[in-house]
Amino acid sequence: MPEATTEQRVTVTVTDGIADVRLNRPEKRNALDTAMFAGLIRAGEQLASEPGVRVVVLSGEGPDFCAGLDFGSFAAMRDGERLSLLADVPPAGDSPAQATGQRAAYVWAELPVPVIAAVTGNALGGGLQIALGADIRIVAPDARLSVLEIKWGLIPDMTGSQLLPELVGRDVAKELTFTGRMVSGTEAVALGLATRTDPDPRGAAFELARGIAARSPHAIRAAKRLLDQAGRTDLTSGFAAEQKEIRALIGSPNQVEAVAAEFGKRPPQFANPV
Repeated sequence: MPEATTEQRVTVTVTDGIADVRLNRPEKRNALDTAMFAGLIRAGEQLASEPGVRVVVLSGEGPDFCAGLDFGSFAAMRDGERLSLLADVPPAGDSPAQATGQRAAYVWAELPVPVIAAVTGNALGGGLQIALGADIRIVAPDARLSVLEIKWGLIPDMTGSQLLPELVGRDVAKELTFTGRMVSGTEAVALGLATRTDPDPRGAAFELARGIAARSPHAIRAAKRLLDQAGRTDLTSGFAAEQKEIRALIGSPNQVEAVAAEFGKRPPQFANPV
């Protein structure tokens, strides 16, 4: 059987400014193989250059979000090989994420628009790290999440070692990483690993996405830039960035339209960023 193409592994549909991105290997629990790594990177980079996209919903086709690395990858590791290095992907450029696995997860964090992960079933190992690249994670109460790499004698190397402590704190990140224990969706929210639970994560994600897509895309993008900077730079730089963003927004066409629509009690008609 010929190897799947990157387009088959990850599907992208854009409707009314909302990109529906799905890992598309349900018969393998959306496990990560070279085509899936490449598909995630290419999908993310494609959406980064689409000015009409205002929100992304990231989910897995079938019952699972992503069960982590394909078993073939673990077999290759016994011989010292990393199959992710064989993925056909464009150069990484100046992104802090240079390795293929890191890029597959961090490309979602680098998008200029909000990314909402809808997590059902298993989000294990690399699958969890991909979800960590999203801005918001809506999970099913019975979802299963795990920093599972320790089971295979590994460490989270798809940006998780750096992003996880920001979400749950250093001590909880260590406990999850050292043990690889399973966490339910409900516990994930309590730990800060997920944003909230919903019995229908994808439906809830699209409802949230529609609300975000109805707001000024320039203001949403500015807010994401500022919030991503928070805690990663000094306050002087953060406050200066805040003032730079607000100066650019006040009096801009979309900001004027937001005020006019609010006073006129009508839906706003925002222009997309160029």
